[in-house]
Amino acid sequence: MKVVRDNKEKRGPGVFPMGDNQCIWMKAGVVNFKLCENAYDCPDCAFDKAMSRMAEQKPESSGSWRQTMRSKVHDERECRHMLTGRAQYHLCSNNYRCNTCEYDQYLDETDLAEATGAVHTSKISGFDVADGYHYHRGHCWARVEHGGFVRMGIDDFAFRLMGCPTDIHLPKLGSHLEQTEVGWSIQKEEKNAGLLAPLKGIVVATNYKAAKDPRLAKTDPYGQGWLIVVEPQGLRQGLKTLLFERKAAAWLKAEAQRLEGMVMRAYGMTLAATGGEIVDDIIGNLSHLKWEDLVHEFLLT
Repeated sequence: MKVVRDNKEKRGPGVFPMGDNQCIWMKAGVVNFKLCENAYDCPDCAFDKAMSRMAEQKPESSGSWRQTMRSKVHDERECRHMLTGRAQYHLCSNNYRCNTCEYDQYLDETDLAEATGAVHTSKISGFDVADGYHYHRGHCWARVEHGGFVRMGIDDFAFRLMGCPTDIHLPKLGSHLEQTEVGWSIQKEEKNAGLLAPLKGIVVATNYKAAKDPRLAKTDPYGQGWLIVVEPQGLRQGLKTLLFERKAAAWLKAEAQRLEGMVMRAYGMTLAATGGEIVDDIIGNLSHLKWEDLVHEFLLT
């Protein structure tokens, strides 16, 4: 699938936590200090375009990062994806014309199909939360990746709350998602629940494996159980409404306390007293809790 990029918006700082995020201009030694604010989506980067124009208009300048790399001998012409850490080893064979590079396209297509990077999780009130992910209050997550794509899925809290779905209904490729509007849904036998999209964007990939086997989404919600990938729109502004790191941890703790309150009202005892550790299917084990109430209270907020 050919990915068409038409979103020219500048990405926000710190939106994809992949460690060392020095701008390619800094890595090439052209500028002393600049951090990437565009998830290494260089072809659509306003800074890259402005600096490239200046290098063309002012011959006395130090030149562009592409000119600097082109001046090197062949075995030192590291691909920009090698410089940024996305590829372990690859030399440029397209004279740093990234927009027309088959390898560049190959990486995008490969990353769309597979969850990339290691996932580290922490326990908050018995529920897993993934480090470096942005969370919507409707219990869906977003992770910004190389090239500016955003991968999305459902968090551990929602899956433990509702149990393993029998079906997951995902949007079609090319669909337009609006932030805080229903983006996909889960079904458990005859009951359905819509989930709110954490960000606005165009769907460019869906995880057919998770749709075919919902257990994958439940057992590995932050990794191989991802659901969709979008080309975001309004990313920088959209991320401001999501929860990240300490705020996400505090929010999840409060959500667990709200759940405890519902259990207390229904059973006159705490969640721990009803079964000890957090179970994989709370609604399936606590029959007094109603599906509709849990959906309204936790997923459609």
